Parts: sequence; C-alpha cells; structure tokens
Amino acid sequence: MTQISTTSRNDGFSIEVISDPVSEGATPSSSAAVARIRVGSFAETFQMDLSFWSVDEYRRSWESALREIECSEKVTSCLIASITDPEASNFVSCWPMYREGDVVYVQNSIIFLDELDEPFDPQEPWRYVEPHREVDEDGIRISEWVTSASEVRQFRESAWGL
Repeated sequence: MTQISTTSRNDGFSIEVISDPVSEGATPSSSAAVARIRVGSFAETFQMDLSFWSVDEYRRSWESALREIECSEKVTSCLIASITDPEASNFVSCWPMYREGDVVYVQNSIIFLDELDEPFDPQEPWRYVEPHREVDEDGIRISEWVTSASEVRQFRESAWGL
C-alpha cells in the first residue's frame, strides 16, 4: 500500500473496487483485485486477496461496516482491505473507523489473528479493532484521516462507484 498523505481534514469518503480481474475477463482463479479508499484529500489503492472472499463479499462486508458506523454517535467499525482464510492466516488488513459524534476517524491497521481471545469472525471485524488512539505504544503518532458521518452515509447510499 502506498500512502499519499498522513493528515486529512476534508470530508469526502469512498471505498471502491477499481480493478476486478473476474469482471475484466480473467480466470476466476485470479488472486487479487485492486481497490481504493478516499478520505478527504487522502487516497490509497490496495490489493484485495481473492482466495477467501470474492469482490462481492468484500462489498457486502463494507456495506455492513458502513452501516455499523451509523449505529451510534460513538462507535467503532472496520473495513476489511484484504483477507485470506482466517483459520490458516496470521493477520487481516483493515481500515478501522472510529465515530465520535459526526466526526469519523479512519486509520490503516492489521488485526493479528494469533493475538485474539476468540476465533476471528469476518462478519463482524470491528469486534477485533483496538480502541481509538492517536499515538502508538512507542509514542509515535498514528496516521489517521478524518471525514464526517454524513459523508460516510452519503457514500453508502450512493451506487458504490459502479
């Protein structure tokens, strides 16, 4: 993943698949699709492993995660960026989202599966996200980007960039 920015205070938000090998005529065994997340002026493309989930399963997970962020004015959610079979994997790449009032903070993170107290449930990845912090255990500022709950809702209610 390549970061374009470390701080963003603009309100725009989107997450979309920009290259799906199956829809582009590749064989179903193609191993990755490419997606992009945008939070304000920050944008990043990332690869989604397709060995465990299809593109449609990622989209359904994102829909659930975005609905979760609308449940309360103080809630944590999580967009899965890439997942392989949790029973045979070490980690899940994700975008944790923390809502505080109308403000939504987005970070990039990894959930280490061997550090969990229970088996990972990909249908509720937000259960495994650590509480919101601005600095890590070494005192280093964590990169995060800011949008609004209304921007997230507006995107979720849109046609998902299709």
